[in-house]
Amino acid sequence: MSTRRIVTSTFAYVISIIAFVAFIFPFFLLIINSFKSNGEILSSPFSMPTHWSFAHFVDVIEKMNFLVTFKNTFVITTISTLLIVFFSSMTAYHLVRKPTRYNKIFFTILVASMVIPFQSLMIPLIYIYGAKLQLIDSMPIPLLIIFYIGFGSALSIFIFHGFIKSIPVEIEEAARIDGCNTLQTFFIIVLPMLKPITVTIAILNVLWIWNDYLLPSLILNTEDVYTMPVQMKVFNGTYMNNWELLIPAIFLTVLPILIMYIIGQKSIINGVMQGSIK
Repeated sequence: MSTRRIVTSTFAYVISIIAFVAFIFPFFLLIINSFKSNGEILSSPFSMPTHWSFAHFVDVIEKMNFLVTFKNTFVITTISTLLIVFFSSMTAYHLVRKPTRYNKIFFTILVASMVIPFQSLMIPLIYIYGAKLQLIDSMPIPLLIIFYIGFGSALSIFIFHGFIKSIPVEIEEAARIDGCNTLQTFFIIVLPMLKPITVTIAILNVLWIWNDYLLPSLILNTEDVYTMPVQMKVFNGTYMNNWELLIPAIFLTVLPILIMYIIGQKSIINGVMQGSIK
C-alpha cells in the first residue's frame, strides 16, 4: 500500500472518529445527567454521577402521566405517518402516470409550498380552526393529525414522485393486459416496488412527528391529550428549571425514537441510495 493511500485512510478514520464523538457526546451527557441531582448537574455536568439511582425516572413517569402521553404520541405519530405514506404514494403515482398540464401545475405548487415556513401560517391556522371553527377544543388530536398530513405530504410526494418515475411503464402495461385495473396495478405491482423509499419516508416522518413540539403545543390544550414533548413543560418554570427531572424526561422521550432510528437506519440508507441510483 502506498504512503499516500495510508495517509488518506488514516485521515478518513480520524475524521470519522471525531464525527462519531461529536454526535455521541450529547447523548452521553444526557444519560449520565439523568441520574444526577440538580446540584450535581449544575456543579459538574461532565462528570459521572456519584450515585446511580432510578428515583428520578420514577418521579418523571408519575408527573408526566407517562402512559397517557406515550399513548397520545404513539397514536398521533402512527396514524399520521401511515396516512402520509398512503396518500402521498397514490398522489405521486397519479402525477407521474398522468402528466397533464394541470397535474404539472399542481406538482409545481406542491413543491413550492415546501419553502413556506410554518411560522407564517401558524396564526391564521389557529385563528381559523380555533376561534372560528372551534375544532381545537372539540377534536384536537384528529385536527393535529390532519395538520401533519397537510404539512408532511409535500416532501413525501416529491420523494415518491422521483422514485416512481424510475419504474418501467411496461411492467404496469403487462399487469393491465392480465386484467388489473389502475388500483390493482398500484397496490399489487407498484407499491411493493416502493418498499425501500416507503420505509425511508415513514421513518423520516416518524422522527419529525414524534419530536415535534411547536404544532402540538398550539393544538393540544389539555393534559389528557398532550404528547411527550409538550408534557415536558411541567418541569420548566418561569424562573428555574427542575433539571433532575427534565433531563430524565428528555431521555425517556428520545429513547423510543432513537431505538427505532438505530433499527431502521439501514433501510433509510438503502432507500436513499436506491433512489439516487435510479
